[in-house]
Amino acid sequence: MSSDEILLAVDPSLRGTGYAVLQRSAGKVRCLHFDVIKNAPKLSIPGCLLEIHTRLCDEMVRFQPTAMAVESVIYVQSFQTAITLGSARGAVLLAGAKHGLAIYEYAPRRIKQAVVGRGAAQKTQVAFMVRTLLGLTVTPPPDAADAIAVGLTHFQSPPSALQGGHVQRL
Repeated sequence: MSSDEILLAVDPSLRGTGYAVLQRSAGKVRCLHFDVIKNAPKLSIPGCLLEIHTRLCDEMVRFQPTAMAVESVIYVQSFQTAITLGSARGAVLLAGAKHGLAIYEYAPRRIKQAVVGRGAAQKTQVAFMVRTLLGLTVTPPPDAADAIAVGLTHFQSPPSALQGGHVQRL
């Protein structure tokens, strides 16, 4: 991996996709930008997917990341929820593939373990830790904090485990 890299990290969701742009330079990680793509309840599912795809593509043009890290699918009891979440993830992955990014996936428990120290951490704990670890002046909204945590997990992963060019599940 190069000594200076920019990563787009994403926590996919149909109504609240969190994302963050992180930069690692000389071993130090800093957050360049974070936000949540908030889709209104009245917006159709295809409209939400288009908004997620469009916003992330805009951020890729703006920040020129070389890789994307995404939270992998969580266990859900509802098939409808699983399909909806899968659709949101599809919009995210398509945006990354469209821009030629190496894409990596990380399991939710692994992300919480890497950032908080335990895989069953609450969202508030994740938000507190990302603020502390990066020295942010504000606590990010929960979905954005989750995305930042995905990025931090990516940067903590051993370089030998990171293989780009396709979706890599870690």
